[in-house]
Amino acid sequence: MTSPLLPGALVMVDIPGPTLDPETAAHLKKYGVRSVCLFGKNVQSPGQLRALCADLRGVLGEDALIALDHEGGAILRPEFWPFAPSAMGLGAADDVALTEEVSAALARQLRSVGINWNFAPVLDVNVNPANPVIGERAYGGDVERVTRHGRAALAGHAAERVAACVKHFPGHGDTTQDSHLALPRVDKSRAELEQTEFAPFRTLLSVTPAVMTAHIVYSALDDVHPATLSRRILTGLLRQEWGYGGVIVTDSMGMQAIDGHYGRGEAAVLALEAGADLVMALGRREAQGATLEAVQTALSGRLNAGAVQASLDRLHALAHAYPAAADASLEPQQDAAVFRRAWARGLSAYRNPVAPPPDSRVVLVAHRQPLRETVSEAAADAETLARELAQVYEVSLHAFDTPDQIDWEAARASGAPVILATTARHRHPALIGARPDLHLALYNPYAVLDVDAPALLAYGFRPEARAAVLDWLRGAGVATGSLPFGQE
Repeated sequence: MTSPLLPGALVMVDIPGPTLDPETAAHLKKYGVRSVCLFGKNVQSPGQLRALCADLRGVLGEDALIALDHEGGAILRPEFWPFAPSAMGLGAADDVALTEEVSAALARQLRSVGINWNFAPVLDVNVNPANPVIGERAYGGDVERVTRHGRAALAGHAAERVAACVKHFPGHGDTTQDSHLALPRVDKSRAELEQTEFAPFRTLLSVTPAVMTAHIVYSALDDVHPATLSRRILTGLLRQEWGYGGVIVTDSMGMQAIDGHYGRGEAAVLALEAGADLVMALGRREAQGATLEAVQTALSGRLNAGAVQASLDRLHALAHAYPAAADASLEPQQDAAVFRRAWARGLSAYRNPVAPPPDSRVVLVAHRQPLRETVSEAAADAETLARELAQVYEVSLHAFDTPDQIDWEAARASGAPVILATTARHRHPALIGARPDLHLALYNPYAVLDVDAPALLAYGFRPEARAAVLDWLRGAGVATGSLPFGQE
């Protein structure tokens, strides 16, 4: 007689801290959880992370799936490994061999500690410059670039035996809302979706181990349900029409697009009924419990037994193709040079920027203390930027808390060139028409469309990006990257 299926086989959770405490281990065992997603709160050092993954494997069992959002750019949790560039930085360099090399290095970082699933690459086509959640996380704003670099990223992961997961199906590149905070809607026709949003996903399905769903309503496909909860999209389109046989995992069900409209338990069951194999139930223990209990009840009759078994088979196949076993022989620091080279290759010039002469006086206008926002990490603060810029110039710092507080008259009073560094995830209306002498876009590249100045785009704020910018300012580097939008 077979034992009853526990709901955790179909549910991914997160855990509260850097160690697997007895209470959390008991929670995972009680529900038969086999999949865990890690976050910054779980990460302290390579040794700690390796020990945590080993403890998780002991509880999750042979089908353990241990995941991390390890995209590059702002979406990197560990602070102790070299930082890979954002996808758009790689798209700007437009060298698929480099993208594959960087992706393989990212995968090696994960495999060195026992993480076997990376929620990357992003296959969204960022056609909307106002997009508040994708931006530089995408390889670009055209289908061909996103597809060729997505293929390279998938190949890099496959070569290093870490499962990749493309996202956010069927496309989050043309929204003006962030699904962490609201339920976006895309009202394009099916033909328009086929030409843009769908294209990278559909083209790369044969080399895609897993697909993550988007919490977005696509009215041409399903006018009622977001893709995560839509049987028309997950089963009708992805499984039946396109013939996809890999794993379908939802994005976090704690995002307001789902939690604020459907609630956790019912939404989890709807997602499984729609065709998802794995529901991501992140957050408070009570929210996880509500999801797990709802799935447990649904397993008694509401969920189709054949569909459940097919999901279990797919999850088992993924875990066994990409085992969660740490390889301590890997040394991620050895890939530091690859990442430095990749950041430098992505540097892009907008409106022919010219650096002030080294050793001259400049005024730096920068955000005093950027904060972490939902999925992204916090950018470098103004004092750090000023200290680094002082390697090239005599720097006077004008720090601001919000862009509307910038005193441009005071910044210009000395007559020295004014350098604006933008380090925010979001564009800000107070910067529209601002006229510094030079704009360093160290996060959202589309900020250069607001600021009326020549600009250098780095597509990120990590130390390697800032080093590449300093080299350019010294005259030791060149900006050869291609922009994701046209010049004026």
